Amino acid sequence: MTPATLKSYTCKDLAQMAKKRGVPGWHSMRKDQLVRALVKVGKKPSSQASRRSPRGKSIAANHRKSSNSNGNGKQTSPHAQRRIRQLQSKLEQIKNLAASSDHRRNGKPVGDRLIVMVRDPYWLHAYWELSRQSVERAQAAMGQHWHGAKPTLRLYKVADDGSATWVRSITIHGGVSNWYVDVQDPPCSFRLEIGYEAGEDIFFCLARSNTVSTPPAGMSDAVDENWKDVAQNADRIFAMSGGYSPQGTSQELQELLEERLQRPMGSPMHTRFGAGADRNLADASDFQLAVDAELIVYGVSRRDAHITLKGEPVRLRSDGSFSVRLSMPDRRQVIPVVASTSDGVEQRTIVLAVERNTKVMEPVVRDSTA
Repeated sequence: MTPATLKSYTCKDLAQMAKKRGVPGWHSMRKDQLVRALVKVGKKPSSQASRRSPRGKSIAANHRKSSNSNGNGKQTSPHAQRRIRQLQSKLEQIKNLAASSDHRRNGKPVGDRLIVMVRDPYWLHAYWELSRQSVERAQAAMGQHWHGAKPTLRLYKVADDGSATWVRSITIHGGVSNWYVDVQDPPCSFRLEIGYEAGEDIFFCLARSNTVSTPPAGMSDAVDENWKDVAQNADRIFAMSGGYSPQGTSQELQELLEERLQRPMGSPMHTRFGAGADRNLADASDFQLAVDAELIVYGVSRRDAHITLKGEPVRLRSDGSFSVRLSMPDRRQVIPVVASTSDGVEQRTIVLAVERNTKVMEPVVRDSTA
């Protein structure tokens, strides 16, 4: 066989051919080395005599036949081969964390990023954007460990001094760009890393997140309207994720919310009056006024009862009492609270109807020289 013919085979096929021909050191050879070794062996007179089988078929033809058969020597059907290819393609999609298209801002591609937002004391929301090139780098760096690697989010608890302790790994999959992560022991600070893990000791990190702090439990327990609409609660999420704190939040989180909501995020005066508000208000001794409202729903039932608020389960305290903190947007809300006995025999419902109507008055500026 010519070198050109041999190069049409895969490295695995060439290795099997070299093994059958008794090529020394075949298991550590690369493809070009295997091709040269097989050509060299084929030129020997003894090899020429043994290249043909009793029926005149070449070794390469026999190898092609064996490569299309299962381990018992039976020919694999075309349907089975198509099914195998489909499964391999599906596994590749599940493993691929890259976005379907490159994310761009102002015409320029956006780099890899992992952003974490606080939803309530017990839940974080992670969002990521990763490029195809980053996933390919991970595959090359992990080498033989890539086949067993799994897409993973790693959760770290952050101490006051900034040191991070690994808490656990969360296995995720491709085809999505966000994930909800449950956490414990509020209030507490956390950050995440996204990448590929092949056991606890082997992890290739693609991106690291910002650090966020969960609020205290109890009165801060929130039912976030099934998390259907981030836009309605964006300011609260931004604040809980450190947006209005002296330390501020990560630039990536602010950029993400501004991209999705098409409006600025920041101080209440900045977001209400636009990008020039900071300059205009600087001469007014930074005089600001921002007002918001929240609704606290509380009650009591039997401690073994099952209670839902707007369809979401509510956690009861040991004495059967509960409290839930809700956002209060400018509109009318209908809030059903349903309690059922543990055996489901009896059920009681109370419906709350509340309405908020906020009016911003025109500012009054008095002449201080009069």
